[in-house]
Amino acid sequence: MPQLVTTIAGIREKIAAARAAGKNVGLVPTMGALHEGHISLVREARKECGCVVVSIFVNPAQFGAGEDFDKYPRPLEKDVQLCDEAGADLIFAPSAGEMYPEGFATFVEPDKPLAAKLCGAGRPGHFRGVDTVVLKLLNICTPDAAYFGQKDYQQSVVIRRMVADLNLGTQVVVCATVREKDGLAMSSRNAYLNPQERTQAVCLYEALLDAKTAIETEKITDAALVKKRMADIIDKVPAARIDYIEIVDPESLAPLEELSGKVVAVLAVFLGPARLIDNMILNAP
Repeated sequence: MPQLVTTIAGIREKIAAARAAGKNVGLVPTMGALHEGHISLVREARKECGCVVVSIFVNPAQFGAGEDFDKYPRPLEKDVQLCDEAGADLIFAPSAGEMYPEGFATFVEPDKPLAAKLCGAGRPGHFRGVDTVVLKLLNICTPDAAYFGQKDYQQSVVIRRMVADLNLGTQVVVCATVREKDGLAMSSRNAYLNPQERTQAVCLYEALLDAKTAIETEKITDAALVKKRMADIIDKVPAARIDYIEIVDPESLAPLEELSGKVVAVLAVFLGPARLIDNMILNAP
């Protein structure tokens, strides 16, 4: 069973002991409510690292007004069991007061061209909170490698930029999205969907598959045409409301008009009480 640690001093002590024993350290940052997507990251870290740390912290700094911070699931006991089965050594589960003590006033401002678009456009301040908490976790745990999922593609790009710009030295490992049998990307927010909404949610994956067909098989290079096809698929679900659909450059996240080489189709859709995101890396002609 992994050791559950709730203080910064405590996790630093455990990690120092692991390093003294000659082990490298891998960190899997999460907000808990773990599913197979998270667990796949823990398994990947287990393959590569002598000491695997999973952080479980619902970060208030990345939630905006009216978002689901209070309702976000926090099944810690179940999460600990899943981490045990995946081979984690340590679980760092601090309180909000431990991470943001009274008087806390320093935040990381991410690169605006990366963070102010897509998810950042509708969630101002979100990536400021993400970068801040990830920097704190990297400073606290000093991992050799940190593991993130491709489902949060924009997040992974923003974090890679921060790690490079601040010379942190941690390797950022981005692992493939894990999907349900029908293709829906695994997400803690899928639990918000009722059975009908859960069935309808596969429209995101269907839209991405159609983009893949359009770009890679039909060799369509007009981004507007591909996005229109994706939107038509989502719009067949009356309860779904599109936040954004874009095809972007994989590094700059700049929206593309003419497609060539590696591109990323990204989308966010409101369905019932949930806001769902997904993406797919594609190869244009």
